[in-house]
Amino acid sequence: MRNVQVCFSPALFQFYDSTDRIIVVTDILRATSAICTAFQYGVKSIIPVATIEDAMMYRQNGYMAAAERNGIVQDGFEFGNSPFSYMTDHVKGQTIALTTTNGTQAVEIAKEASKVIIGAFINLSACADWILKQNENVTILCSGWKNRFNLEDTLFAGALVEKLQGEIESTDFDDAALAALRMYQEAKDDLYGYLENSSHRHRMQRLDLEKDVRYCLQLDTTTVVPILQGKHIVNAL
Repeated sequence: MRNVQVCFSPALFQFYDSTDRIIVVTDILRATSAICTAFQYGVKSIIPVATIEDAMMYRQNGYMAAAERNGIVQDGFEFGNSPFSYMTDHVKGQTIALTTTNGTQAVEIAKEASKVIIGAFINLSACADWILKQNENVTILCSGWKNRFNLEDTLFAGALVEKLQGEIESTDFDDAALAALRMYQEAKDDLYGYLENSSHRHRMQRLDLEKDVRYCLQLDTTTVVPILQGKHIVNAL
């Protein structure tokens, strides 16, 4: 029997066993959506780092580097975590150091797991298909907002649970997974509308980033499955 869990926040991850499990890190608005987009446009690898200082060190050593805090690109960096920043030939074949408010922090705490992959709505089916081939237990780690619960990551968790539930027999889904599933089933016909009053969508509105929100809520626009290998995220496919 395989076990599928959902962790609603990095602050709760300490209560989860990460050994012999696939950890799916998701940060829908916008880090994991941006990472998937980067690989779609030919990035060689991404180095997730916890601090702006770490990202700057890589930049000073000749790497491309991206840094975002509170939705804003940090001074001295080419870009942040907008998916549209990576839709360019300039990233093809490059290794990019990346730090974000939430997503790269979640990758950092999950890095000791047997496998860590990156999930977003835009690679939902590819992510589910890859997981189904592994025959391992799964924890979906929602990056949330500064260790707090958020709606958009939980909706993705529910969408992935729905995909897995339809394909895996004799699987144990924890209560958090079932709650995320119910939320997604309520929201899936209009994800954008469901998130109308969510805190992060309001942040995006204030920063004039509604285009990013709409992009990040699209389903299956790419087939990449980013996976952490050592310090680098690469495409598993």
